[in-house]
Amino acid sequence: MGLRSFIPMEFDDVYFMRQAIREALKAYEADEVPVGAIVVSHNQIIARGHNLTEQLHDVTAHAEMQAITAASHYLGAKYLPDCTLYVTLEPCSMCAGALFWSQIGRIVYGASDEKRGFRTMGGQFHPKTQVTTGIEAEVCGDLMSEFFRSKRKK
Repeated sequence: MGLRSFIPMEFDDVYFMRQAIREALKAYEADEVPVGAIVVSHNQIIARGHNLTEQLHDVTAHAEMQAITAASHYLGAKYLPDCTLYVTLEPCSMCAGALFWSQIGRIVYGASDEKRGFRTMGGQFHPKTQVTTGIEAEVCGDLMSEFFRSKRKK
């Protein structure tokens, strides 16, 4: 039987979104808006990111931007057509623009952002990019709600 029978050969969207949630928890613990992202290529996580806007004093330091940059460095390429971005919150229009230019193959996001998401703000992804929504949406949304609830209490 051997050890190989215990190691999953395929990972799924839930598994990878949970990895993005782990990144969001890092942001939460650092008092950043809890958004996390990972980039996957051929079932391997090649980049991770979480919001760093407060720490870096940089409004562009969103989780997606961190992950896109790390993936591009890892691959030595500016285009990411064979990659999937998993992100806990619907990307904003700035991140949608960066994802458009990266030509990323697929985007999977958890919670929708009715106020600042790319759909509300008029952003768009590359025409070849496939989009999947709602993976672990409740967990992702609850994390955001708890973060802002704790901010209002202070």
